[in-house]
Amino acid sequence: MPAQPPTARQAPEQVALLGIVVNAALALVKLLAGLLGHSFALVADAVESLVDIAGSAVIWGALRYGGRPPDDDHPFGHGKVEALAALAVALLVVAAGVGIAVEAVRMILTPHAGPRPFTLVVLVVVVFVKELMYRKALRAARASSSSAGHADAWHHRADAITSLLAFLGIGIALLGGASWAPADDWAALLASVVIVGNGVSLVRRPIAELTDRQTPAVAARAGAEALGVEGILAIERCEARQSGRGYRVVMHAEVDPLMTVADSHRLTGLVKHRIRERWPEIDAVLIHIEPHDPG
Repeated sequence: MPAQPPTARQAPEQVALLGIVVNAALALVKLLAGLLGHSFALVADAVESLVDIAGSAVIWGALRYGGRPPDDDHPFGHGKVEALAALAVALLVVAAGVGIAVEAVRMILTPHAGPRPFTLVVLVVVVFVKELMYRKALRAARASSSSAGHADAWHHRADAITSLLAFLGIGIALLGGASWAPADDWAALLASVVIVGNGVSLVRRPIAELTDRQTPAVAARAGAEALGVEGILAIERCEARQSGRGYRVVMHAEVDPLMTVADSHRLTGLVKHRIRERWPEIDAVLIHIEPHDPG
């Protein structure tokens, strides 16, 4: 895996800001089309976009704050706020899904006019735009290893899926006539299931980060780089945990038992420099020196 470019960490912030603008425009279009076109599935889709606006705003604020350098009050940085934001947004998605489900059931039980054909055109545009936003946000999140960025990306994918379900529901309602009018509301109910499922799946990543779950791939990478420095004879143990868009590594490195404190201190400096130079996403490396025992 190549080292990430210096600008990769700022990418999720830019995409989140773009997402706010895009979601605001789409939410307005979908809400108006849903109300004028008698489609609750489209209204539910608009609600999903409104949730995405709130989510993108929270994510953007968290990314801005989480990207601050360490200070006296936060010597380990501010990265954890990104995971907190991702968790809050995931729970917001779940709540929105439940609310849509309740209203969809009410609409199914209440006779009403069927949707208008023009709503299908609106949904085609929405699905296309949201899928583009999903791919853009996911690339930025992967490049920066951001749990908040991943949450933002999957909001866009969930919105694309709910829009596609709304398209199917409206299409069935239009083709089937008055007796199939509730298909639009059933589509909204199905979309709510997708939204809730998406929210639940988004909870896992920030929880793992907040509970300092081990990241074996990063630990193995740091250990391998350390062994490439002359004088490091073995790695007794190495752990890595994520904090925002970066990682913190704690390593126990073995050296010659006769090495002086000054030499071992110099050696740890070389190891830290090598690791952070090759893998900029590793923000901090703490190295404990241990005497090497060949036996």
